[in-house]
Amino acid sequence: MLLMLVDHTREFFYLDRQVADPMNLDETDPALFLTRLAAHLCAPVFVALTGVSAWLHARGDTARAGGFLAKRGLFLIVLEVTLVNFAWTFDPVPRTYFLQVIWAIGLSMLVLAVLIRVPRAGLAAIGAMLVLGHNLLDGVTLAADAPGHALWAILHQRDLIALPWGAAARTSYPVLPWIGVMALGYGAGPWFGRDAEPGARGRALLLFAAGSLVLLAVFRAFIGYGDTQGWHPTDEGLRNAMSFVNLTKYPASACFLLLTLGIGALVLHLFERIDRAGSSRAIRGLAVLGGAPLFFYLLHLYVLHGANRIAGAGLGATGLVSVPSVGWIWALAALVAVPCWFATRRFGTLKRASPAWWMRYL
Repeated sequence: MLLMLVDHTREFFYLDRQVADPMNLDETDPALFLTRLAAHLCAPVFVALTGVSAWLHARGDTARAGGFLAKRGLFLIVLEVTLVNFAWTFDPVPRTYFLQVIWAIGLSMLVLAVLIRVPRAGLAAIGAMLVLGHNLLDGVTLAADAPGHALWAILHQRDLIALPWGAAARTSYPVLPWIGVMALGYGAGPWFGRDAEPGARGRALLLFAAGSLVLLAVFRAFIGYGDTQGWHPTDEGLRNAMSFVNLTKYPASACFLLLTLGIGALVLHLFERIDRAGSSRAIRGLAVLGGAPLFFYLLHLYVLHGANRIAGAGLGATGLVSVPSVGWIWALAALVAVPCWFATRRFGTLKRASPAWWMRYL
């Protein structure tokens, strides 16, 4: 979540060097590339842990899980096109609605509400097939006036969907691979259950991480499958490494998900090892943000956008203002993180004490 904060600080405050996707290595300096690369961990881990959380919420009760997923998914979809879009634009009637990670999580939850009736092993297999196999569909594209275009744009083709009142929706996060990630998370839910043995969980996470990263290397170096951005080895070590991990996020390629989910599993294992070793203060501090994640998500967007508008007004600028370097991005993110952390801690306390049903959604 803190890496997400850094990346969104870049979106608001580094306007001179907005990074296209996939990143152009001929134009992107290593510092900016690595800043963007670090943020790639966010969405895959969020979506996978949403699946884990759904299993923990239900503990095998598919009817309970299905109702929770359906209601929560619809809530997130509505939130994306209202409060989240407004946070990015400060425009109550935008010409373009961006369907991003909150939308993808919400729609994936609706699909998972149906899929959880499949046995857990079968659901994990479906997730793996979607994550690893959806790139076979990369060659399927539909024109804007073709039948089924809107559905295909939602599932796999990042595109604009015309809306009846003259606006458009941008499917920034086509959901087909994200449905697979959430299904894998639900399948891994028992690893994190109250009765799960920590050592077994650690071994499972390490095995998953190793398998993901080995498969990434095979796809990338030998088969050439799993990403529209090919790897082009060079004699320059840093540039060669950057090319290897320069992976497609929109839609999330198989290689992108193997890299990020593999590293995410390692990080989860590392955090637990640190916590069990008694060095838990920093981990507990980070966990504050996870206690009210949606609150933090909305709060940091409004704080960043509002701060930029205030700075622009003070400098006499008509639009958003930009900082001069990547170092400024990290410094501003650290500055914003402090009040957001305290606000999230306070809200988390209120959330746990409140009997209101809607507080659970934040």
